Amino acid sequence: MAENGTNGTNGQGYVGTRTIRPDGVDKVTGRARFGADFNLAGQLIGRVLRSPHPHARLVSIDTSKAEALPGVKAVITRDDFADQSSEFIPAGEMMMNYKDVVRNVMAREKVLYEGHAIAAVAATSTAIARKALKLIDVTYEILPHVIDVEEAMRPGAPVLHDDLFTVGVEPKPDKPSNIAKRVEIVLGDIEAGFKKADVIVERDFKTAPVHQGYIEPHAALASVSEDGSTELWCTTQGHFIVRAHCARLLGLDISKVRVTATEIGGGFGGKTVVYLEPLAIALSRKTKRPVKMVMTREEVFKASGPTSGATIHVKMGATKDGRFVAGFAELKYQAGAFQGSPVQPGVMCAYAPYDMENVKVIGYDVVSNRPKVAAYRAPGAPISEFAVESVVDEIAKKLGLDPIELRLMNAAHEGTKAAYGPKFGPIGLEETLNAVKKTEHWNTPLRKWQGRGLASGFWFNIGGETCASLTVNEDGTVSLMAGTPDIGGLRASLSAVAADELGIPYDKVRPIIGDTGSLGFTFLTGGSRSAFSGSMAIVEAAKQIKAELCARACKLWELKPEQVAFERGHVRPIGDAADKAKPMSLADFAKIAGKTGGPIGGYGRINAQGAGPSLGTHLVDLEVDPETGRVTILRYTVAQDAGRALHPAYVEGQFQGGAVQGIGWALNEEYIYGADGKLQNAGFLDYRMPVASDVPMIDAIVVEVANPKHPYGVRGVGETPIVPPLGAIANAMEQATGIRFTELPMSPPKVLKALKERELNKV
Repeated sequence: MAENGTNGTNGQGYVGTRTIRPDGVDKVTGRARFGADFNLAGQLIGRVLRSPHPHARLVSIDTSKAEALPGVKAVITRDDFADQSSEFIPAGEMMMNYKDVVRNVMAREKVLYEGHAIAAVAATSTAIARKALKLIDVTYEILPHVIDVEEAMRPGAPVLHDDLFTVGVEPKPDKPSNIAKRVEIVLGDIEAGFKKADVIVERDFKTAPVHQGYIEPHAALASVSEDGSTELWCTTQGHFIVRAHCARLLGLDISKVRVTATEIGGGFGGKTVVYLEPLAIALSRKTKRPVKMVMTREEVFKASGPTSGATIHVKMGATKDGRFVAGFAELKYQAGAFQGSPVQPGVMCAYAPYDMENVKVIGYDVVSNRPKVAAYRAPGAPISEFAVESVVDEIAKKLGLDPIELRLMNAAHEGTKAAYGPKFGPIGLEETLNAVKKTEHWNTPLRKWQGRGLASGFWFNIGGETCASLTVNEDGTVSLMAGTPDIGGLRASLSAVAADELGIPYDKVRPIIGDTGSLGFTFLTGGSRSAFSGSMAIVEAAKQIKAELCARACKLWELKPEQVAFERGHVRPIGDAADKAKPMSLADFAKIAGKTGGPIGGYGRINAQGAGPSLGTHLVDLEVDPETGRVTILRYTVAQDAGRALHPAYVEGQFQGGAVQGIGWALNEEYIYGADGKLQNAGFLDYRMPVASDVPMIDAIVVEVANPKHPYGVRGVGETPIVPPLGAIANAMEQATGIRFTELPMSPPKVLKALKERELNKV
C-alpha cells in the first residue's frame, strides 16, 4: 500500500501560500467571542480584594460584613484553598511548585506585592461586589519591602520566604534568602580563553520589568454543578494546563473539569498561568451558580506577571582578527514574589548565536516584592542577548570590523556545540546575516543624529505533547480539531497542511480548537511549539485517513495493498492494476463511507521532538532629537530562519510583532515603583507602549533553512523576533549619539540627561 503525501505533494500546494484565515470573518465583524464575551443565565459577578501593601503579614481577615450584604452570595479567602506541597509536581510538561501557585492565587500568611489577592466575592451585580470588597476588614502587620533585584540579594534585605534556601550552591545555605536558585553552564576553559584575547570588553547592564501588554484582560466564567461537574471558559494559552492547575488547587477530579479556551486577545506568554480561574470555580462551587470574573487594566498590571527586570554583567574576549575566544556573563533576574524567573533560558540563549569554545554563564533567580513574573516571548533571552549583542558591537568598533562580518566570522552553524549542551543541526544565522547585508537598508547613508544598529538573536524552540484530529464529513469536507489555542494564525496553517496531505481544497477544511473534553492532553501554545507540533500531529492523522482509504479501495477493487496508492488527493490503482478502476477522491469515499466500513477519520497523538532552533538578525535605523531626547524609529528590517513558512503572511506578522514589542521594551516600557513599593504607572496612559504611529512599516525577510526533524521543515518562529531588538536599538543609539546606553528603557528623559551630561545636546 503506497502512500505519498508529506511536503504538499498530494494536493494543491497550500503550504507556503497566503491563504485566507478561517477565523478572519468572525474576528473583523466582532462575532468572535473572547473571554469577557461569555455569559450564562443566572451568573454572578466576581471581584477580588487586593493588597494595598507590597509586603505585610495577614493578621486577620473578617468577611462577615461583606457576607451579610444583600446580593452577596459567597466570599472566599485563603481558608477556601488547601495548602499545597512545596515539591515540584508535573502539570503536563511543566514542573510546578503548587505551594507557591496557591499563594499567588490567594495570599496566605503574607501579602508579597501590591495587588496580591486576599479575598474574592460573588454578587448579583458589579456594584454590590465592589461594595462588598470595601466591607472586608483586613488587619495587616506591615513589613519592610524590597523591589530591586540587587538590593534583594544583599545580606540584611527583607526576606520574603522563611523557607527559601538557595538551590545550586554548595554547601547548602543554612539561612533563607531571596536567592531561589543559582544556575551555571560552562563550555571549555573560560580563563584560558581570556588569555588568548587581544581585546576584552566588560560592561554592566540593567533592564526594567515590562508587561506583555495584551489588549484583552484576563477573564473567566465558571459553572460548577451540584455533582461537582465543572465547566470553565477562559482566555488562556493552554486550557489543559488551566485544568491541571485548577484541579490540583481545588481538589477536583480532573475528568470532571472541562475547560474551553475562548478566542484570545493576545497573550505572548502572559496567559500561560492561572489567576482568576481557580477563584471563579471556588465561588461557583459555593454558590452553585455561574460566576464571571474580568480583571481591570490596573489589576492586569499589578497582579499578573510581567517579565523580569535584570542586572547583567558581560565580559567577552576576541583576537585581533575578530575571533571570539571567551564569553562570560552573570545574570540576576527578578522572579517577583515567587521563584521562577526565566533565568535558565536567559543563561542558555546568551551566547547561543555564536560558535565559541569557551563560555561560562551564571544566573540567579531572585524574589522581590513585585508580582510573580510570567513568560514573555522568548522568556529570558532578550535580556541576556541585549547585553551580549551590545558588547559584540563594541568589539567590532574596537577592532575596526564591520558588525555583520564580525558576526559572520563567529556565527553558530551546523555542528556548533552550544554552551548549554546540544550540537546544532542545520540552522540559518549566516543566511540571515547575509540577507540583511544585501538589503538597500544596510547600504543607505545616514545623517547627523541618526544611527544604524544590528543584532542577532536565538531561541531553542520546543515540541511536546500534542493531539489533533481529522474527521471526514459526509459531503467530503474535513473537520479539523486542534488542542492548542490559536493566537497567531494556527488554524490557517494546520488547515493548509491538512489540505495538502489529503489533496482537498483548502476551503473544505473546517478547523476548530477543541476543549479539554474533546481531545487528549495537549500542551499550551508557547515556546514556538503550536505550528511545529500541531502540523506534525495533523500529518499523523492524515496518514491514518490515507491508509484507511487505501484499505477500503483494496476491498472495493479486489486488489492487494501493493496495487493501490494515495497520490495527488486520490486513491489510484497502480502497476498492472492501473486500468482496473477509476481513481477515487476523498469526497468519493465520503459518499459511500457507511457501506465501506463506517466513519472515516484520523487522530494524531504525539510527543513532538526535534524542534530546531530559530535564529534571526535585526537591522534598525533611528533618529535622536537632541532637544527632547525622543527617539524615532526610521526603518526596521527583520531576517529570520523559519525552517519552512507554513503561512508566510503570519510568519512575517510574527517577525513584525516581535520587533514592535522589542522597540517598546528598548525605548519606553518599564514598571515604575515608588519608595513605598507601589506601582506608579498601572495603565496604558502612563505605561508607554508603541502604537502604529511610533513605528515604520517593518520589512520582513523569511529565510528558510529546513528543519530535518519536521515533515515540512518547520521551525517555530514566534519567540526569536523579540530577542534582537533591544541590542540592535542600543547599538543604533551608540552610533547616533556616541553614548553606549546600558540601561533600558532608553526613554526621552534618560536620553536627554545623558546628552546634557556630555553637553551633546548643544551641538
